[in-house]
Amino acid sequence: MSEITGNVSEFFGENTFNDEVMQQRLPKKVYHKLKEVIEEGKELDPETADVIAHEMKEWAIEKGATHYTHWFQPLTGVTAEKHDAFISTPLPSGKVLMSFSGKELIKGEPDASSFPSGGLRATFEARGYTAWDCTSPAFVRRDEAGTILCIPTAFCSYTGEALDQKTPLLRSMQALNEQTLRLLRLLGNTTTKKVTPSVGAEQEYFLVDKEKYLKRKDLVFTGRTLFGAMPPKGQEMDDHYFGTIRSRIGTYMQDVNHELWKLGVPAKTQHNEVAPAQHELALIYSAANIAVDHNHMAMMILKRVASRHGLRCLLHEKPFAGVNGSGKHDNWSIGTDDGINLLDPGKTPHENIQFLLILTCILKAVDDHADLLRASAADVGNDHRLGADEAPPAILSVFLGEQLENVLTQLINTGEATYSIPRERLSTGVDSIPDFMKDATDRNRTSPFAFTGNKFEFRMVGSKDSIAQPNIVLNTIVAEAFSDACDELERADDINRAVHDLIKRQATEHARIVFNGNGYSSEWVEEAARRGLPNIKSMVDAIPAYTREENVKTFERFKVFTKTELLSRTEILYETYAKTINIEARAMIDIAGKQIIPSVIKAVTALAKSINEVNAAGGSDVSVQAELLDETSDLLSDTKMALSKLIDVEDKAGELPEGEESARYYYEVVMPAMEALREPVDRLEMIVDKTLWPMPSYGDLLFEL
Repeated sequence: MSEITGNVSEFFGENTFNDEVMQQRLPKKVYHKLKEVIEEGKELDPETADVIAHEMKEWAIEKGATHYTHWFQPLTGVTAEKHDAFISTPLPSGKVLMSFSGKELIKGEPDASSFPSGGLRATFEARGYTAWDCTSPAFVRRDEAGTILCIPTAFCSYTGEALDQKTPLLRSMQALNEQTLRLLRLLGNTTTKKVTPSVGAEQEYFLVDKEKYLKRKDLVFTGRTLFGAMPPKGQEMDDHYFGTIRSRIGTYMQDVNHELWKLGVPAKTQHNEVAPAQHELALIYSAANIAVDHNHMAMMILKRVASRHGLRCLLHEKPFAGVNGSGKHDNWSIGTDDGINLLDPGKTPHENIQFLLILTCILKAVDDHADLLRASAADVGNDHRLGADEAPPAILSVFLGEQLENVLTQLINTGEATYSIPRERLSTGVDSIPDFMKDATDRNRTSPFAFTGNKFEFRMVGSKDSIAQPNIVLNTIVAEAFSDACDELERADDINRAVHDLIKRQATEHARIVFNGNGYSSEWVEEAARRGLPNIKSMVDAIPAYTREENVKTFERFKVFTKTELLSRTEILYETYAKTINIEARAMIDIAGKQIIPSVIKAVTALAKSINEVNAAGGSDVSVQAELLDETSDLLSDTKMALSKLIDVEDKAGELPEGEESARYYYEVVMPAMEALREPVDRLEMIVDKTLWPMPSYGDLLFEL
């Protein structure tokens, strides 16, 4: 364990090539040039890059680094890296020099042929480039591979298409910056120079014992349990949520925090989540691209530290049926370089014209592109979670709270908002506890897109997914709404009247997307249908949003994605869905055929032998045993039939062409066959002797840590 000693502020970011380190090590002229590149988007010249690379190398070597890597985010859902040593050509003396040039810092050349490209690159077309994202600090990572200098980069093909998550994210941030500045200038702001979307990610995860995990082939191969009966106790008592953290988990969390803090990742909050063995880690806000990097670093460290503690960290959205799954809440806001949060309504929102304009533009963006926002959170694992009484429904709606909804209602009904519901004082009724002011509005945990004071919380995102795609979509659709508003306002003769009319019209036209009620209720599903809101229940049904004509135009308009890039991503998503379900189906076939059925046969054989022995000896009544034997035998027969059916439909899946047809077949045919196999197996687990059952139970996994 990495024991935490001393003040956290003394070692926070010690393994990060951050602004403080750059100020200390870089010549002033070089430092200021780099800051201009970071803050103003200027081009980095080769001479400056060489100086930065040298100092970065020297700093990394002082920390024990032997290699460097361009750390990037291909379309695999995880990060990728290729390690190169700092050593250069050996000298005649037999020694080597340690070198690292500006060219090596700025550009890398990994093989692009084996990463998902959706047809953008053929196997024989291997060249791809990684390009330094100088706005995200480099860092030194220590692990089993050694000490590595990691340089955050974008990844694109030889022909320029984005093959990663970071490139379109940076494009979307640029688009949002340009359109927000344009809007602010129309509203009289002449001082703000840059606008940045800020993100804070909340990461949910499960921890299970490593030895028990390794005995579950379904967890090893797929990240979730494909079989498993519920234990006598689940989460009914609500006693795990925010409960006292057990010592083994607390030691693990301390180690995670230490690792993250040294890397400059601002891990803030930790607690037990609702389900047994489930926990959460939340990070402080950063610029969107840095927040994405930090979340990837957090997921990596959660897994690696777990292994050191004899645990396994499960990031799947639904590792256990019957208890809550895991999400990743994406808290999104927009801030200026002069310290203004553009989503802060102030004490009197009805008077804050700038906020109301921005708010109604966001309502327009979410309403116009609800399908796209839903698609940004589409994931195979998320299909098991969204819409259940544990997560947001698959219907996009916006929670604003009583105060803001009231302001918009005034605007819609009368054309003017003349007051804001004031905050109230909360009295506990206990004299020794001081009264305090409540927030202006309550929270709604059932809303997929909720306003929470000075930010929006997008709660649909899956726990193992990158937060890049949701933020790409958010940045782009809001940039579009701001641009449309600017187009209209720039034509106006009376800007104040035009702003007022635009706020009212947008509030009226997009009121249907606002919902403050219970998103889990069946009544809301019916009401949403009446409002005309899409209810996209599966990943397969969500994917086409990326190539809907209006959405393609939006992405191309702001140069975030080309149509070709969008088509490639849809192909990758279809392939990912089909391949994931294929692996799960094959794992079920393997486990059922090689472990479960043989174990149940042993149980049936032993029970039949026992009955025969009692009968032969003229013993007591064996009707209970006979009844149990019949029940077990019937379920065994059902299991064998369901297994044969799954094998049959799985074989037919291999005959289909890749793409939408294959993905839809897996969704509509293979998935139901998998569920049909699970049903008798889970019932068998409840009646077969535990000593004969071939794998640890839910109770073993969730409660024995």
